Amino acid sequence: MSVVPRAHPLDLTAHVSTWLESRVRARQRLFWMGVLLVAVMGISVFLGRYPQLGLMSPTQMLEDPLAQRLILNLRLPRLLAAMLVGMSLAVAGLVLQMVFSNPLVEPGFLGVSQAAAFGAALSIILFGGMAWRVQVSAILFGMGGLALSYLLARRVRYGGWVLRLLLSGIAVSAFFAAGVGLIKYLADPLRQLPEITFWLLGGLSSVTWKPLLSALPLMMIGLLVLFLMRWRLNLLALEDEVAFSLGVAVHRERLLALLAAVMVTAASISIGGLIGWVGLLVPQLARRLSGADARYTLPTALLLGGTFGVVCDDLARILSAGEIPLGVLTSILGAVGFLILMTRPTIKV
Repeated sequence: MSVVPRAHPLDLTAHVSTWLESRVRARQRLFWMGVLLVAVMGISVFLGRYPQLGLMSPTQMLEDPLAQRLILNLRLPRLLAAMLVGMSLAVAGLVLQMVFSNPLVEPGFLGVSQAAAFGAALSIILFGGMAWRVQVSAILFGMGGLALSYLLARRVRYGGWVLRLLLSGIAVSAFFAAGVGLIKYLADPLRQLPEITFWLLGGLSSVTWKPLLSALPLMMIGLLVLFLMRWRLNLLALEDEVAFSLGVAVHRERLLALLAAVMVTAASISIGGLIGWVGLLVPQLARRLSGADARYTLPTALLLGGTFGVVCDDLARILSAGEIPLGVLTSILGAVGFLILMTRPTIKV
């Protein structure tokens, strides 16, 4: 009869000590990421093309009334929008990846982004582009795009769940992309078409306090819900039977997480247009830095997404004489960063 060896007390103490050290390192990492975000925001306030390309001195800002109006009325709301859009897309991508147990999922792959863009374009055609109507339409169609992808995935008989979900998302995205193309064809080329083109390329050049404040409640509510649910996401990532046995109302909590993720995505699209790859790249990097525990991965994605959004918007403003569309820039940097991550060994944390 074999006897199961009992754990030595010193071994248990060592495990507890290692666990505590990992938590301390995770909190320190979050602290320095927060410091980095604040530093990037502070530098970006003075970065631009007025009065010359580069950094504006604080003294010049205090002495120049035009510089003060430029920063307070244009640059500051734009930077806040870039930070919030980066945070929203990064956290939404992480939540969708955990809920669907698929590290390659992001809002654009599941039909959410294209459906929200279709809703925004349709609102521009029907209602003249009023901010709150564009946002409501983008949110409703974004939720509809996710629901349609989910329902189609349940009907598809080919492959596993992950493959079916991706195939359904591709089909739904193509369907709504075709709808956007049809709306562009029918739009007024002088009045409506330029505004619709903005949604497709993505950008924050037209963001002022009014559109930012109109989207802010949706973003903050969605981000707060997801932040408070971060420890529940670890359970929702398990099999339904296992999560249910641990006391999770699987369908209700999963629906709440998905609705919050779609809400912040659609709100971001309603003010910034289609901005891709943030929801795919940043969660991958966050997992490399903080592991798979959503209690730390979600705040990491939140801070990294905000920093990535601000840096990309800075580059869009200063790299060329004409502003580079933000969606184009995030796609280039996101694709390059994703390839680097996929070809590098896992970072030890």
